[in-house]
Amino acid sequence: MGPAAGPAQHAEGAPNAVERLGALLAEDLAAVDALIHQHMASPVGVIPNLAAHLIDAGGKRIRPMITLASARLLGGGGDAPRKLAAAVEFIHSATLLHDDVIDVSSMRRGKRTANVVWGNSASVLVGDFLFARSFNLMVETGDIQVLDILARAASVIAEGEVMQLAAANDAGTSRERYMEIVAAKTAALFAAAARAGAVTAGRPGSEAAALESFGRELGLAFQLVDDALDYGGMSAAMGKNTGDDFKEGKVTLPVVIARDAGDEAERGFWMRAMGGDRSDDDFHRALALIRRHDAIGKTLTAARAHAETAKAALAPLPANAYRDALSDLADFVLERGY
Repeated sequence: MGPAAGPAQHAEGAPNAVERLGALLAEDLAAVDALIHQHMASPVGVIPNLAAHLIDAGGKRIRPMITLASARLLGGGGDAPRKLAAAVEFIHSATLLHDDVIDVSSMRRGKRTANVVWGNSASVLVGDFLFARSFNLMVETGDIQVLDILARAASVIAEGEVMQLAAANDAGTSRERYMEIVAAKTAALFAAAARAGAVTAGRPGSEAAALESFGRELGLAFQLVDDALDYGGMSAAMGKNTGDDFKEGKVTLPVVIARDAGDEAERGFWMRAMGGDRSDDDFHRALALIRRHDAIGKTLTAARAHAETAKAALAPLPANAYRDALSDLADFVLERGY
């Protein structure tokens, strides 16, 4: 059961916010795509084959679009934001390859994961290759500020992944601790993508800070919607298996909400199941408890609050098509949950 009021839906058959932003950035995105394929080339055949398996699998490229739109919003353009957008996509792709190994995932974007096809070792090493390529692209811009922004983000993302690993099967993970993990492993790259776009447009001050806030809040909303979807039966839309978070022992916000709202017996179930002693049948009870306490609706309410904060962060920026498109993107992130 979701919240009573949801974001405005786009008309049947009409382009959604990502598609509209993609059309606005079509020339830039074509150049970014060319850069991505150019920089993932290697004489070691498994590298481009494995990288293409993920990168060409239909991802929406939201993070690189944020970099490009942030630059364009502030009057920037040219090669620098395109190279940074490609770098952002490489960082994101590298983390996905590593995540799928850590999580023993078998499906992503509707396809078998690279670790299933090529094995764990190849996936980790190609992820490392993509990280290295991202730094090649940053250096090519000749801008030490953007190198600092994205390098710091890469470090924070790694810290977030280690924090999540440490919290796996920790049934007592608090809401505050979980949000720290989300801020690091997901929101940090959204924030850096937006800030880097502003800096490359020559606007490193208040405008870059506003866009960084937009990106961070959007990233928080994005992850919370993903948390809700994992218990919401929309695996086809997600391109992953429903219930993966539960099976991997990830204590996400729906679990935290249901656990904290439950009685002693329910809390005992969560402590056992999320502590590592769980069976496939436990997932059905988990779903029932999450529904009983409206944990999906409450998670989406939290996501909406972050999306609204993201939109508010754009208010001081120049009013143009790019600002409107980024604002619409915040609504799109919420629409995924309904």
